[in-house]
Amino acid sequence: MNKCILIGNLTRDPELTTTGSGISVCKFSIAVNRTFKNQNGEYETDFLNIVTWRGLADNCSKYLTKGSKVAVCGQIQTRTYEVDGQKRYATDIVADDVEFLNRAGDNQSAGGERQSAPAPKKTSELKPVDDEGLPF
Repeated sequence: MNKCILIGNLTRDPELTTTGSGISVCKFSIAVNRTFKNQNGEYETDFLNIVTWRGLADNCSKYLTKGSKVAVCGQIQTRTYEVDGQKRYATDIVADDVEFLNRAGDNQSAGGERQSAPAPKKTSELKPVDDEGLPF
């Protein structure tokens, strides 16, 4: 079984392209903190490449920006390619699902500036309930 679940923050804005047949492909990378400390007592971070396809790619491109927090569920995929005669290896996460974890007010506006979160709604204070007449 090849399945991974990751939570991290985008390290750059997503890049949306289309294949020759018109299928949307969105690529971005996320930074994921490890859960243990290294010899120096510091948490290390892994930077992972994410690939999304079709409608999910369109949504990621539209709603995510650098710094967005996401949960990614997908499969690990390796590939090889050549650069100047040198064989290179790459590992990607092909996402089946991407959950946007930022609150709606945390998203950036089209101009790139952060929108302020809406003010919390005021709620009335709780009042004590007279429980003497309850049957339990």
